Amino acid sequence: MSTTRLRSGQLAEAAGVNPQTLRYYERRGLLAEPERSLGGHRLYPRTAVTTLRVIKAAQRLGFTLDEVADLLEAGRLRHTGRSEPGLRQRAQAKLTEVEARIADLRAVRAALLEAVESGCEDLGSCATSPECPLPFDDLAEEDRHDRPCC
Repeated sequence: MSTTRLRSGQLAEAAGVNPQTLRYYERRGLLAEPERSLGGHRLYPRTAVTTLRVIKAAQRLGFTLDEVADLLEAGRLRHTGRSEPGLRQRAQAKLTEVEARIADLRAVRAALLEAVESGCEDLGSCATSPECPLPFDDLAEEDRHDRPCC
């Protein structure tokens, strides 16, 4: 076996993933289909370890696999001279998305803290109380706007 190639198990171990992940990433186009040994074993280049680590790091940052695929493709195109939105632009969009989720979670946290502090024990009773801190009115308002008219 060539020392510059890794078998599936070796690559999976080096990158901290399981071998099924390799095949899944191949099917999704995130990882190039590897060469095969005479015995039919997959043989990956050592650069595949970096590719897998990049994929996992991007996922931890909140990028979906589709977005990771786009980022990898943009990187490939950048090396050919074609321009695509790169990491900076996509990271800014992801940051905006994350900040919006954080704001939503802070609002949820505040409502839950109020519910805890007000001593709400029964959701049904709380919903009919004017002192209820939970956003039942807001939800009902949103529901009215979401329904089609007439």
